Order: sequence, then structure tokens, then C-alpha cells
Amino acid sequence: MAKRYLKSAQPQTCGTQADTSDAVRILLAQMAQGGEDRACELARRLDGWDGPIVVSSDTIERAIATVPQALRDDIAYAHENIRRFAEAQRAGCVDMQVELRPGLIAGQRHIPLSAAAAYVPGGRYAHIASALMTITTAKVAGVAHVTAASPPRAGQGIPAAILYAMHLAGADHILALGGVQAVAAMAQGLFGACPADIIVGPGNQYVAEAKRQLFGPVGIDMFAGPTDSMVLADRSADADLVAWDLVGQAEHGGNSPVWLVTTDPALASKVMAQVPLCIAQLPEPNRSAATTAWDMLAEVILCDTAAEMAQVADDTGPEHLHVQADNLDWWRDRLRVYGSLFLGEHSTVAFGDKASGPNHVLPTSGAARYTGGLSVHKFLKCVTWQKVTAGALTDLARVTAHISRTEGMEGHARSADIRLDKFCAMPRLAANHKG
Repeated sequence: MAKRYLKSAQPQTCGTQADTSDAVRILLAQMAQGGEDRACELARRLDGWDGPIVVSSDTIERAIATVPQALRDDIAYAHENIRRFAEAQRAGCVDMQVELRPGLIAGQRHIPLSAAAAYVPGGRYAHIASALMTITTAKVAGVAHVTAASPPRAGQGIPAAILYAMHLAGADHILALGGVQAVAAMAQGLFGACPADIIVGPGNQYVAEAKRQLFGPVGIDMFAGPTDSMVLADRSADADLVAWDLVGQAEHGGNSPVWLVTTDPALASKVMAQVPLCIAQLPEPNRSAATTAWDMLAEVILCDTAAEMAQVADDTGPEHLHVQADNLDWWRDRLRVYGSLFLGEHSTVAFGDKASGPNHVLPTSGAARYTGGLSVHKFLKCVTWQKVTAGALTDLARVTAHISRTEGMEGHARSADIRLDKFCAMPRLAANHKG
């Protein structure tokens, strides 16, 4: 029997991607021409901020002093997990060399980028964890200079807890700036920042579109859409846990889809009844966001077998994939398309979002088909090198010249031929016996 939808997403009206794209294009053009003056003007108009854009060390120290010690300790706990996981990733990026044939040596090096920009979202929520995830990972990779930016709040600036997280993670330069203007400023190297080689971090649709439009001259981590999450559950799952795990992700926003895929009709019914009760316990605006996401975008899918459930997950490619089912090793080995995988009822996506260690900047909207999330690898260039000595030169030059002439690339052929003439005892015409 094919999969059955016990709850389906409602048809969505056409989005406003074209309008967003046009608005961002205009702002980026204005920033390219107006630079710091235009950035300050946008900060005043959009964020109600007329204070300094560059956050001074004195400001950081004063802000840190206001952060309760218990919160500092918890941020430090999360930072240590994130740092240690990134360090383990970095240890796996091994430089190497190999002698492919006698005299033909090739290798690779992992070279850190010189400058990175980390965007830390503000607005409805104070994204402490995003500061840790982006800045820490860049510094562990060996990036020499990291600029961080976050939207200031009117009359306050960047919230103190975010400033503490930025400082702890190792930010070299902090800008009280949000939105498109922050992304452009970091790309251009305004306000004393180093021009960014790469821009990373989540943000709203305008931030995501600004990164997309800047990509090319500047690298980006990925083009990210709204967050999404899927739970795979069998009859062993706890309906209350599943319901809260879905609600916890739905509160991101009304455009954040969540899915429950299960082989147990009774579990599906319990979860569908429980979710509205969970949502009702949330404060506003979280309650409204979760209600819209659940009512309009959530899906509950009933399958016959675990294999069918796994195929639904692979076909969807969720950002977060949480397995609450028996035989976790089977699921870990079988599943192939996800941003980050959470195994067992003791796990929850919220752990990954905030403190457990693996990065929470992940592919959305099915992009897990072709990419993973943010990691030290995004801040490293894996470059190759090669060296040729006399032992390999004759055959290598002969083959290169032959292939080049077959392709019609005479200049390539002659750059090989001249090495046969200059460095090899065998004359070129003898080596390339077809002329």
C-alpha cells in the first residue's frame, strides 16, 4: 500500500520572491555606491539605530558584565561542544601527497580563508547559538579575521548575550548592523572590517537573497530558506515527545514546514490531537507562528514499513531529521538525505539548534540532496599541487601532446613538446611518432 496523507499541506499562494529579489538588488546597488553613509541611513530607518556601527571593546565589556553568570556558564558549555566538534572535523582535513608514477608527485593542502563574515539574526529572537555556530567554526578552521554583524535594537544595540557569545567565539570585529546593509558592508569591508571571502549564517529572506546575489565574487555557506523538520516514528515512540518536537520547530515561523512520518496510525492520531494543545501553551508571537506552520504546512504521512518511511525522508531531504523508532543503527546507516540527523527519543532538534555541538546552519528546502551544513570545510580551500621530475617527464609530455592535438589545442601540445626537446633524451618526433 502506498503512503497515505493523514494531514496534507494546504496549497500556498504565489510567493513574492521576485519582489524580494528586486528590493535586495536595489539595496545592494545603493550600498555599492553609498557605502558607510548609506548603511548608517538604513540602520536608522530600518532598525531605529543611530548609535555607533562598530561595537567597541568597552561596549562589549560593559555588555558582558550584565550577562548573568548562569547564562554565561551555559553559553560556555554550548561553545565548548561546538568548538570540540569543529576541532574534530578539522583534524580530519588531512594534507597529503602521493607519487602517482615514478617522478609524478601530486598532493593537496587545506588552506583557511583569510576573512569570513558571520551574520547573526536578530528580530523576534536573540540568536545566541547562531553566533557560536558561525564564528567558532570559522576560527577553528583557522580563518584569520572574522567579522560578525547582528541587528541592533533601538536604544539598546546588540543584545548583551549575543555580544558575549560573539566575543567568546572569537569575533575580531563586530558591527551593530542588520539586514541587507550588514551583508553588503561585510562583503565590501566597510567600517574597518576586512572584505569577506565568505559570508555565512542564517537570516530572513532579504539576508538570504543578498547572499545569493553576492555569491561569485564572495563565497556563501548556502542559500537557505525557512527551517524545516521531519520526525520518523514507529509504535515505540512517545506521542508527547513527538508532538513537542514538531511544535518546537514550527515556532520558527509560519513558513516552517514540519512532517511526521509513521507506521503507527494510533501514534499519528495521538500526535495530531496533542499538537494544538502544545501550541496553546506557547506565548505570543510563538503561538501564532506555530499555529500557522501546523495548519498550513504540516503533513502527517502513514507508511507500511520502515523502508517506506526512509524513502519518504530521502525524497523530502529535510533540514532536521529526527528518528524516534527502534533499531537506530539501521536508520543511521540507511538514511541518506538530510541536513542533520537526530537519533532516538533522548535527542531533540533543539539540542542541535543550541548546544550539542554539530552545526545548526543546515541546508533547507530539499538542498540536502547535494550539500551538508556549515562546517570547518566551508572555511577551508582544499587545493592541489603537483611536481614533475625527470622520471615521469617523457611519458607525461608525450601523452599530453597527443591528447592536446586530438582536441585541437596546439598551444597545449607545444608546451609539452618543448619539454621533451629540452629535458628528455628521446627526441620529440621519435616520442610522438605520428608527428
